[in-house]
Amino acid sequence: MKYIQAVFECDPNTEVVRDILADALAKTGFESFLSSDNGLDAFAPFPSYSKESVERIINDFIIPANIQYTVRELEDRNWNEEWEKNYFEPIVIGNSCIIYSSFHHPQGEYRYRILIDPKMAFGTGHHQTTSLVLEQLLTMELLDKSVLDMGCGTGVLAILASMRGARRVTAIDIDDWAYENALENIRLNGIHSINVYQGGAELLGAETYEVILANINKNILLQDIPVYSSVLNKDGLLITSGFYEEDIPEILKICETNNLTFIGFSEKDHWVCMCCRKI
Repeated sequence: MKYIQAVFECDPNTEVVRDILADALAKTGFESFLSSDNGLDAFAPFPSYSKESVERIINDFIIPANIQYTVRELEDRNWNEEWEKNYFEPIVIGNSCIIYSSFHHPQGEYRYRILIDPKMAFGTGHHQTTSLVLEQLLTMELLDKSVLDMGCGTGVLAILASMRGARRVTAIDIDDWAYENALENIRLNGIHSINVYQGGAELLGAETYEVILANINKNILLQDIPVYSSVLNKDGLLITSGFYEEDIPEILKICETNNLTFIGFSEKDHWVCMCCRKI
């Protein structure tokens, strides 16, 4: 498949600007992002690219920033080979979990070995929010628990939950690429206890869970936390990420109004993973 590369020059070129831009672009079909000295490089399958959508994002940008961009078409290539050469290195979480791809041959003894072929997708564990939730999962008792992974991306969180003994895992993502990639990665890891669905919170209601993982952006969390709470068992845990430390009060307010009490949070580069319990 042919891809396009959009090169964005951002002023100011801050992490916040790049993250907001990447989040908005991901909703329009862009699948992978690389920070650069001048801003952000974004990649999308050629059929998914929409100039109108990109210009709307820039014109309606939610914080003051000057953003310019150029686009070029990339020749057909082996994208896994590109990841191997340039972008995706194995990552170790908590000394017991390694996340790698099919083109890697990692050495060492790890209790959990997770094979992820990202296909230019999010969720390899390199982003702070993903690694924070993975670290949280390694500390939790998941044996025989029911787990929901909202915004599952590559499926890496659902896969680790299953490897740690969860008896039933549901993974949901609204994007086509995430749905297909999660199915593939679950198959690559020989997991049979995960059901994957394409959609959003509107799919919830028929089943309840003891643990809910929601590594999504702040606005979706504020909208959907009431739904998550409605399908979370009493004493169940809601693990949220995808927002900054300064966003905790706003997220916590909606949690507390939906019978969720604060337990604690972890932080990495201002990104947060927050844990609440259903009361």
